[in-house]
Amino acid sequence: MFHWFQKLMPRQGNFFAQFEDYAGTMSAAADALARLLQGGPGLADHIRQIEARKSAADAISRDVLESVRRTFLTPFDRSAIVELIGSMNGAMDQMQQTAGAIDLYDVREFTPEMRELAAIIVECARVAAEALPLLRSIRPNATRLHQLTERLVALERQADQVNAAGLRKLFRETGEGNALSFVVNREIYSHLERVTDRFEDVANEIDGLVIDHA
Repeated sequence: MFHWFQKLMPRQGNFFAQFEDYAGTMSAAADALARLLQGGPGLADHIRQIEARKSAADAISRDVLESVRRTFLTPFDRSAIVELIGSMNGAMDQMQQTAGAIDLYDVREFTPEMRELAAIIVECARVAAEALPLLRSIRPNATRLHQLTERLVALERQADQVNAAGLRKLFRETGEGNALSFVVNREIYSHLERVTDRFEDVANEIDGLVIDHA
């Protein structure tokens, strides 16, 4: 009888540790993406590293969603947990798609603007990795969390500017004579810029938690 009583008792999931594990995985993927966009030998290894990090992130995401389903007591509203992990999934998806496009089109050389976008993504991942552990105690960390989300928003705006400059330069350099090169490189730019968009989504989800719980 006690065994069944235990099953009915509310249980609290390990959401904070899962968020932090995901953040570490995102940072590792961002680092691998930055190395990939440096070009040179080892591109296939960097792509495999990104794929491996994406697989690890997917496993964490599945665990989070299973915890949401099974746990009676959650630290935040269930929908907020799902939206937060979903926004992080979005960033990982776009990193994987960037690597996939590079692999598919066998791109070997990258523009300075692409490398700058990769550096912004690395910084976004670092900022997110600093912010997520602070969710364990939102009220005393509210000011710092707001600073970090503002930093993510600023990085996304910076990425928009770099992306636009890169596309203008790409169009001037390729012109009508090499439309295929323009299309391929534009796709890579698009995925890189979308990574930073998804990090802005992460910032918005964190801001929502601060508003609700600070």
